[in-house]
Parts: sequence; C-alpha cells; structure tokens
Amino acid sequence: MPVQNKTDTFHQLAALTRERILILDGAMGTQIQTLGLSEEDYAGHGSGHACRHHSDHPQKGNNDMLILTQPKAVEEIHFDFAMAGADIVETNTFSATTIAQADYGMEDAVHDLNAEGARIARRAMDRATAIDGKPRFVAGAVGPTNRTASLSPDVNDPGYRAVTFDDLRIAYGQQVNGLIAGGADLILIETIFDTLNAKAAIFACYEAFEKHGAQLPLMISGTITDASGRTLSGQTPTAFWHSVAHARPFSVGLNCALGAAAMRPHLAELAGVADTLICAYPNAGLPNAFGQYDEGPDDTARQVAQFAAEALVNVVGGCCGTTPDHIAAIAEAVAPFAPRRLPSEVAA
Repeated sequence: MPVQNKTDTFHQLAALTRERILILDGAMGTQIQTLGLSEEDYAGHGSGHACRHHSDHPQKGNNDMLILTQPKAVEEIHFDFAMAGADIVETNTFSATTIAQADYGMEDAVHDLNAEGARIARRAMDRATAIDGKPRFVAGAVGPTNRTASLSPDVNDPGYRAVTFDDLRIAYGQQVNGLIAGGADLILIETIFDTLNAKAAIFACYEAFEKHGAQLPLMISGTITDASGRTLSGQTPTAFWHSVAHARPFSVGLNCALGAAAMRPHLAELAGVADTLICAYPNAGLPNAFGQYDEGPDDTARQVAQFAAEALVNVVGGCCGTTPDHIAAIAEAVAPFAPRRLPSEVAA
C-alpha cells in the first residue's frame, strides 16, 4: 500500500506554524507525583480500573500503566495542559515499549498501553476543543528506552551492547503501531541520548507508516546531557541534526536534562543548521538535592520567551518539573513573537 501523508494533520499544523509559535504540554510525571498514588492504585486493585494484564513485579513508578489502571486521572492531566494553552499534548507512553516494560513484567501490555494512551489523550483534546474551538493534536510519545545501542553498560567490555538495532526497531514498531491504532496525530521521538536508538525508532516509524498507508508528522527531540554540549553518545547539535535529517521531520529540537538558560546556546546551534521547524521544551531549571524542580512558571516562561525573541523556535513547551501553570505562562510569554522562519524561506 503506498504511503500517503496524513494530509489534514500536515496542513493544519503547517498553517498554524506559519501564524504563531505552537505550544507543547508539560511534564506528565510531575503531575502524577502530585496524586500520591499507591501500589494498589498503579496495579488497579484499589479505586482504579481492573487491568487484564498482570505481573508479579511491583507497578508503582510505572507511570505508563496508569493508562490502563487510572485512565480518568491521566485524561484530566492531558485536559489541564490543553486548557493551559497546549496545542499538542504527548501521550503518557514514554516507557511503553517491551524493552522498558520488561522492568515491570508488562511486556504483553505494550499494544494496549499505546493504543489506549492515544485514545485517552484524544478524548481530553476533544473535550478542550469543545469548550474553546481551538484545534489540538495528540503526539504519540516515544521515549529512548533504558538501553543504549551505541555504548556498553560494562566498563570492562567496551564492545558489549545490551540491545541491538533490530531489538529496538521491533520494540519501537510495536509501540508506534499501537499509537497509530489509537489515533495519534503525529509521533514524537523524544529525549534522545543515543542517536542510534533514534534511528531505530525512525526506521520503525516508516515501517509502521507503510503498513498503515499513512505517514504521520514526525517530531524528533534530542537531549544535551551536560555543559559539554553533546548528547550522551557524543554528538553536537549539528551532528545530531545531520544524523536525523534524512527522516525529514516536521520538527527537530531539544528537551530535558537542562533548564532553558543552559539549553539556549545548543538550541541556537541547532536552529542555525536545521531546515525544519525547531521545538524546545526545557526542564523547570535543574533539580534540587531532593530531585524536585524549584523554578516557577514566570521564571521558566521568561527564559523560553527569550528563545522566541531571538527567533529560534516554532514549538515550545516544558519537560521535567513543568506544570499547567508553567505552560500557561509560557504560552502567554511567547504570544507576542513571530515563529522562526526556515532558512529556505529567509533565502527566498
């Protein structure tokens, strides 16, 4: 079956990005932590939904599993971000691959996690749109997994790899097929610390698009791990772009690891070379000694607004520590600024 673009989504998003900077949502994990859920809640044994998938492993901390056991809570988080101003919300599927779910013995739940995750997000977006008429989009979130294809986890055996490209391709393929089945509008490959992992995800996306006969927009987001300005696998933002440019993504960008101020020079480098839209969603600063994020909405918004003032971005949002209040503040702060123009548009 020939692969066609998901035309309505492409056209809607393209039109909106010419008009203004789009808003992505904030951190799902931050909001889940505020719920104070127990092991019973995660497993669905208490007030949650009974889950047909079972495991002998504890489930507390498996945030993706809440899609099946606490769907109303997940839907409300999506809804809150939408009403705060998000045009695009990410599904709660960051770790919904067989590789990541193996830690919880929930490999068999992967298809349901992704399909239901997309459906829940879609319900929340439809509720928000019914209130204010704004179009909203569901991004199927594809995380990096907890393994790396480029680096050895054993310092005594640098040639060893805990995962292969094909392992990743197959796992990502299961995830993306589930997200498409659930109605995701686009796919977001995010928090990329190893570009080889990302290449496996890209390959899996295009296999899934061919299978379904529809090509969804791809958002690709790397993470700079420290002040060196490189990903964990050693790439600069420029090298990262050239490694993923073949996917012709709807957007490329950076998220996580850093707050906005520390992210800015790396984002500027990426914006200087990438001939596609730029997306940035930094953390609410750096975590404190207790792993919590102290940077308030106004501080984060002021720094993200600087990205917009310098014409670096087309899509902005928040990562770790960002709440609906952060997203509302960011949306207001960037509203006066025009979106970044592509290098090809500037040259024309």
